[in-house]
Formats: sequence, structure tokens, C-alpha cells
Amino acid sequence: MASTDTGNSVQRDELEYDVVIVGAGPAGLAAAIRLKQLAASQGSEVSVCVLDKAAEIGGHILSGAIMDPKALNELIPDWQERGAPLDTPVNDDRFLFLTERRAWRIPGVLLPAAVHNGGNYAVSLSDVVKWLGNQAQEAGVDLFPGFAATDVLYTESAAVGGVLTGDMGVGKTGSRGTRYQAGIALRARYTLFCEGARGHLGLRLMDRYALRANSDPQTYGLGIKEIWEVPPQQHRAGLVLHTLGWPLDASTQGGGFLYHLDRQRVAVGLVVSLAYRNPFLSPFDEFQRLKCHPSIRRHLENGRRLAYGARAIAAGGLNSLPALAFPGGALAGCDAGFLDSLRLKGSHTAIKSGMLAAQAAYEALQEGRRHDVLSTYPEKFEQSWLHADLSRARNVKQWLGKNLYLGALMTGVEQKLLGGRFPWTLRNRIKDRERTQCASKRKPILYPAPDGRLVFDRLSSVHLANINHESDQPVHLTLKDTEVPALINKKRYAALETRYCPAGVYEFIDGPGGSPRLQINTQNCVHCKTCDIKDPTGNIVWVAPEGGSGPNYSGM
Repeated sequence: MASTDTGNSVQRDELEYDVVIVGAGPAGLAAAIRLKQLAASQGSEVSVCVLDKAAEIGGHILSGAIMDPKALNELIPDWQERGAPLDTPVNDDRFLFLTERRAWRIPGVLLPAAVHNGGNYAVSLSDVVKWLGNQAQEAGVDLFPGFAATDVLYTESAAVGGVLTGDMGVGKTGSRGTRYQAGIALRARYTLFCEGARGHLGLRLMDRYALRANSDPQTYGLGIKEIWEVPPQQHRAGLVLHTLGWPLDASTQGGGFLYHLDRQRVAVGLVVSLAYRNPFLSPFDEFQRLKCHPSIRRHLENGRRLAYGARAIAAGGLNSLPALAFPGGALAGCDAGFLDSLRLKGSHTAIKSGMLAAQAAYEALQEGRRHDVLSTYPEKFEQSWLHADLSRARNVKQWLGKNLYLGALMTGVEQKLLGGRFPWTLRNRIKDRERTQCASKRKPILYPAPDGRLVFDRLSSVHLANINHESDQPVHLTLKDTEVPALINKKRYAALETRYCPAGVYEFIDGPGGSPRLQINTQNCVHCKTCDIKDPTGNIVWVAPEGGSGPNYSGM
């Protein structure tokens, strides 16, 4: 370990690796494992480290999740013998169309083959990631949970040369407290960014290297999820439900899910597209309404809620993928946006993208290169089953964005009749936040009051996310202009940030002279990134808080 002055008048420790990976999710850990596998197969050495802002590996991971083992079979063929937590195979797969009181099961023959879940597993993705972390560590990867990458380091040639971790023990005013510890400069020949949806360093790199010059804007969904423990007579391990329709209207994309896991646990949730137009819509409260539907309620009644969380999902697919490689590094997983929107799955696509990036980086290292563009990574992607899958799904979001009924019809035509080979690619040029209409054009939505049995409030929900933020750390939800919330958001959009946030972070209080002022309760933040996406003027910017902060999910 060496020391260096990074230009911030702070003497920092410095570590050097062949590859630094930011984010210990499926993509980042798969990339790390693959690099070590390739080196072992060639009898060579490659030094790899993985950073993650969560206090422990898997602590910030939240997903549905139904997992296709396709990519895991390639990465770790003997995953069953190694005890991977894929314990609940799907044995009953149902798609329901909901109205307020009724449910119709959609016949399997009407559904595209790709959306059937036979051969897949109902999992806790956070548990799968913890297991992947163990596999990476056994392979010789250095794992650094609790270290948030806050900045990118550049070489003299303006290539990415590594990352800087955030300082610890800094107060809100910028003062250094008794527990102050300077961040570390991690330098690398190549740096892979696998931060998940709306990664804050990934966004900076997209701007710096114009990676979105030829792609559509990314479009996002907000996934809200709870884990319940239910009585044994209600539990059916392997039963999987997906829903369309109510509580969302026909112009709002999204759908519900309910998965029976092992140990009498049930995962229930709702995904709402953040392209929704009505500023009065509250994704959190729409989820509470979903649980009241008879077809969902009967799975949860007499049960006990164990966990709660929320996370944004990068759902634009192939059309919204940025350029994947740039000087000194690459994007993988949801940092780029590899979700298969037809199949509603992203864990296997993240693993595959990480493997492809690792292959390109390893080949470059073997050739003695450093800090150049990993051009073979996008080439490998275009030749893979991952590209074929995303190409087949490339129009799904665009069809459904027009209207639920038209979208379902055209998706059926494209997938069932044409096998995903529609002759045109539908494009989207509008960012999610730009679709929000003024409150004057919409009517408020009446949501059910919390009953403490099925319907809950935000604060009691956030308590189950095991959130921790040091009270004196700098605010990580920053405003470009402090006047915008009161002058624009409250007046024009009826204070929509108080509704789109699933954690009760934002509220308006009386400021000086009785004028409204936005209060940001950062201690509630579950790091879902919704505010960074949906704020109508793009005024809210999410930056990484102190490492180890945020939720600490278990079983999510």
C-alpha cells in the first residue's frame, strides 16, 4: 500500500489492482469470479477487488426475484453442489389480469414462451449475492464492503484509472470528526462499473464520454417489495403470480408479483414505470392497494410482515443501452441497463454482462494493455445470447407505454406471431421525468388508510429496511437549486416528491414567514434513486453517502 495526494489536500492510501470493480451485485461479482477463473485456467495471475457501499455484501440488493439459472450455469456449472441458494423451483406459474374486485387468469397459450417460468427459481437475490461473494472470496478476489466509490480517477490521457472511496467521519458542514478516515485511491489498469440502476458514477461517465449519443434515454421502474411469513396452510412453495391491470390505470405501465419462497415466506411487490403522468400517483400507496385485492389478500392474511424495501429498475433494454466501453473501463449490469423487459428478469442478464466484460478485460491484460477501450466487450455482447434476448424484447416497453390494451395486443402479435422479429424498432426520446403532467390536469387519488394488517404507512415500512445513516454525515440528496421545490414542484405538481418517494424522505414544512420549505429526511432513504429519476426539473441529485450507510436487506 502506498500513499498519494489526490489533489484534495489529503494524504490518501493508494492500492493498485489489475481490475477494480465498483458494485458487488450479480454483474460485479460475476465479473470478478470470471476474471479469476480465466487466470487460473491460463496459469496466470490477475489482481481484482470489488467495492460495495453496503455495510455487507448483499445488503443493498433487492429484486423480485425469479431467477433463470442460464448464466449461472455458465459461470459456476456446479452451483448446486456448492450450495447456491436456489432452493425453490417454480412449479405453478400464473399470470392474472386484475380489475378492482375480479381476477382473470391469462391462458398460457396466449403468453410468449419467453415469459413462462418453468425451470426458473424463486429466490432472494440478496442471498444469492451473498453466496456469489463467498465464491469470489474463495477465488482470491478482495472484497471491500462498506466502501462507497465517490469519484473517478483519471490518467493523464483522460482515461479512467480507478476510483476514489469516500472519506469517513465527515460532518454535515464538512468538518472532520474524531472518527475521520480519508478515502482510498484504488488505481487499476481497467475499472468496471456495476453499481446497479442509476449508478451515480456511471452517469458521470456517460456524460464525460458521450456514451448516450446514439441511444434512447433510459427508462425506469420503481419496484416496491415486502417479505411476509404466512401460516403453513397458506404456503405453497414454488407458486408464482404476476399481475397486470388494477391498481394501475391503462396508461400507467407496471404490474404486481407474488412469489411463495421457502420457509413459509411470501414475496409480494409492485413495479410502477416512472414514466407515469399523474403527479398525484403514489407508487407506495398503489402497492398498498394491490395487497387489498382478493387474489393477493388471501395469500397474506393472518401473516406477518418481515421486511420492506424499494429500488429503481433500469428497464429501457436494448434501445437504451449506452456505449458499453470507454478508455480504461466499462459498464455492466443495471449500470448499463441489461434488464430483459419481456421476461421481467435482470439477474441472469447482469451475470452474463459481467462475464463478457471480464473476458474482454482479461484478454487486454494478457496483451499487456492498460487504460484503453475494451472494444471486444461490445463485440462479445453482440455475438451472445444476451443480445439476441434483448433484441427480441426491444419494443416491449414502447408498446406498453402507449396503452395497456394496445401494448398487450401488439406485444402478443410481435412475440407470438413474429417470434420477436418485428420489422421496425420503436424509439423513445422522452425522459421519464418529462412525462409528468401538471396537477391542474389531474385529479387526486384516494388511497386506503393504513390498517396495520395489510395496509401500512411509509415510516413503519422503512423501519423494516434496517436503515442506518450517521446523523451528522453530509446530505446525500442534493438540490441544484433550493428554491425549485417550493416554486415549481409544490405549485405546479402538488408536491409530487412527497408521493413518488417510497420512504417518506421528502416533506414540506413551514419555513420563515410561513412560506413552504422542502425538508429532506435523509435518514429514511433506502437508496432507491427514484428522486434522481422522477424529479420534474432534474433538480435532485443523488450522491453516495458514507460507506456502510443505507438499508441492510436480509432475504430480499
